[in-house]
Amino acid sequence: MSALPTLTLYIREYCHLCQDMLAILQQDYRGRFLLQVVDIEDDDDTEARYGQLIPVLMAGEHELCHYHLNRARLDAYLAEIG
Repeated sequence: MSALPTLTLYIREYCHLCQDMLAILQQDYRGRFLLQVVDIEDDDDTEARYGQLIPVLMAGEHELCHYHLNRARLDAYLAEIG
């Protein structure tokens, strides 16, 4: 049995788009991957990198989507790593 992949969601705590994406990931994709949630305001470098794009969903260094969840891209990624 293979380990679950880890995805990273960069957010701001007060961002409604961030909260929307987080809720969808937690509800619709439960058990399909581990989700690391990072508030970009905790780190200046992360803020500089993702500040205009949040929320940003990453698989390692590969951006899966930003602003809104791209289900097709996420599903394709999950199928690819299978």
